[in-house]
Amino acid sequence: MIEPGKSTTSNTVRSPEVPGRSGTTPLTLGVEEEFLLVDARTFRLAPAAEQVLATAAGDPHHIHAEGTRYQVEISSPVADTAHGLREDLAALRRTLAKAARAHGCRLLASPSPVVPVPGPLHLSDDEPRQREMARRFGSLTETLVTCGRHIHVGTLDMDTAVAVANRVRPWLPTMIALAANSPFWGGRDTGHASWRAMAWSTWPSAGLPPHFTSTAHYQRSVQALLGSGAALDTKMVYWDLRPSDHWPTLEIRAPDMSPDIDTAVLQAELVRALVATALREIAEHRPDPVVREDVLRLARWRAAHDGLEGFGLDPYSGAEVPAADLAEALFDLVAPELAAAGDLDHAAKTLAALLRDGSGAVRRRAVYARRQNLDDVLRDLADETETF
Repeated sequence: MIEPGKSTTSNTVRSPEVPGRSGTTPLTLGVEEEFLLVDARTFRLAPAAEQVLATAAGDPHHIHAEGTRYQVEISSPVADTAHGLREDLAALRRTLAKAARAHGCRLLASPSPVVPVPGPLHLSDDEPRQREMARRFGSLTETLVTCGRHIHVGTLDMDTAVAVANRVRPWLPTMIALAANSPFWGGRDTGHASWRAMAWSTWPSAGLPPHFTSTAHYQRSVQALLGSGAALDTKMVYWDLRPSDHWPTLEIRAPDMSPDIDTAVLQAELVRALVATALREIAEHRPDPVVREDVLRLARWRAAHDGLEGFGLDPYSGAEVPAADLAEALFDLVAPELAAAGDLDHAAKTLAALLRDGSGAVRRRAVYARRQNLDDVLRDLADETETF
């Protein structure tokens, strides 16, 4: 059982021997969230991104277009505290939701389209690269109508980000299970808690990243994606975890999008604490954890299939264990760094509530079960998205 602990007011991490970091440099947070736009009456996808973004009139660094005209995205300002991050996300969501309403739409924090996407696919007009992606990758572009949450932790130089990624990587399946919120796709129940995780991994540049022996190894792997035609550019490095291609951060891309802001903040808190734990282990000259690639790949699928309520695979032993136990093991691992950042109480309470009330996937299925109507699921998602 997870119990809230006494937290401190400091949000610094101690990494005295990590290259590129001073002894008490704060780890910052940033979150990108992707949303669908649906007609407020029919709850079907609406290609209204251009109009909604024009009405929102936000800073293009914080409110902007996504891959299709059914989608919009927010990028939070850099935050030092989880509380500040929550306020930023709420403010940006509020602005977008109001703009969507002005055009007869609702904002939907859904990782999957739930019902079939009306054809043909409306790609973003302002990005010719989207059309090149459609030409090169064909039907794979249909999976662009998905929404994830990308968590950035910084400031990290490239060498440090690559080293930290190796230590965060074993916990990616648990992050997928915690965020699982996409059981429905194209009008049917997929039998998975996070179908987005499965659909997105069909891209040749997506899924679990390799274990990198050095920054040069990472750079060679990226060049292999580009040289093989698997990616148009570095923006198409879709691994679940990567050094950002445009910020001095480590970017975790695995989680599904979800309506609940406190769940978003929990994910950010856990990721920052994982990075802080990795930095401490590097400073203590601990070797990288030994994880079998086949076990981690299977753990990722099991997390996407079962979500938080079923079973997962221990990333180190491969043993089948309750997914909730893995979530609590992650919490226990990073609890000291959660406390150092002042995040322990919020993270403990939010995780306990998630384990008690169920993941997004379970809640979506419960809504559907009442009347066997996917419109109820879409309406519930829209209502919860607008709960700031």
